[in-house]
Amino acid sequence: MNLDFDFAAEQPKLVQLLLGVVAFCAVVALLLLVLDRAPMRRRARLHAAVLLAPALVLLAIGLVVPAVRTTLLSFMSGDGTAWVGLDNYIWMFTQPEAVTVLRTTLVWVALVPVLVTAVGLLYAVLVDRTRFESLAKSLVFLPMAISFVGAGIIWKFVYAYRPEGADQIGLLNQLVVASGGTPRQWLQEPPFNTLFLVVVMVWIQAGFATVVLSAAIKGIPAEIVEAARLDGASPVQMFLRVTLPSIRPALIVVLVTQSIGTLKLFDIVRTMTGGQFDTSVIANEMYNQAFRYGETGKGAALAVFLFVLVTPIVVYQIRQRREAVR
Repeated sequence: MNLDFDFAAEQPKLVQLLLGVVAFCAVVALLLLVLDRAPMRRRARLHAAVLLAPALVLLAIGLVVPAVRTTLLSFMSGDGTAWVGLDNYIWMFTQPEAVTVLRTTLVWVALVPVLVTAVGLLYAVLVDRTRFESLAKSLVFLPMAISFVGAGIIWKFVYAYRPEGADQIGLLNQLVVASGGTPRQWLQEPPFNTLFLVVVMVWIQAGFATVVLSAAIKGIPAEIVEAARLDGASPVQMFLRVTLPSIRPALIVVLVTQSIGTLKLFDIVRTMTGGQFDTSVIANEMYNQAFRYGETGKGAALAVFLFVLVTPIVVYQIRQRREAVR
């Protein structure tokens, strides 16, 4: 291992680094000078402009410019040299493989937010004010500490398949064989393989829903609960007429958050099936088209369509927050 450092060879880089530091210091000094000499009335606005300018520049470079470029690419050919108009969008809604991707994404968006919210709500209600509440919440929240890739690898072993007669290393097939059944290739049998992938997402995100909804349940005023009990409300009536209306904002937060996360889903599908066997979703297909097949235009069209799907959900969430503040 060579630890020698050649200063002569690295001199151009060191000079560039020094020039960058000097330029940064000069800009900071100039800004401080301008702020110091500005009238008091304008000083607050200048402070705001100085503080916001770097963030706005980075936002433009990292978000606005790529968004505009991606939109333009979505109307161009695969190599980005010829204008093809709406051909990429027509392909998205007419070709069987692309329609399958959209249909699979719809299944994810329809199932994951509802299942995550339902499981989290059920768990939060069951463990609320129990003796081992903290431990129970910790156990259900643990999967949140695992990356989607790590979770995909774990569950890929759970669904692992070996031919009949061989030793099964997959937990699910081992249980099937122990019950007298035949092992199956769970991740290669559409449409049920998508449901097995959905289980992984629900397993990861249920802890988030539990924590949010449990906090909302604890925030219900005690007076309302006591009044309902004095009126003779049963546990089911308490849940339907007191708990659910009281935690509605928290339910919306969980549903919206999970909807956005599900639309952007990539890691689980990529890790477990690679998008094969009719399991690909928009984000995964976008990656395949743009980086594997060299179809930049189709990949960009999928990216734009994904942005269009996410935007109404984000707008709705912003409106809900503004109404909550009011």
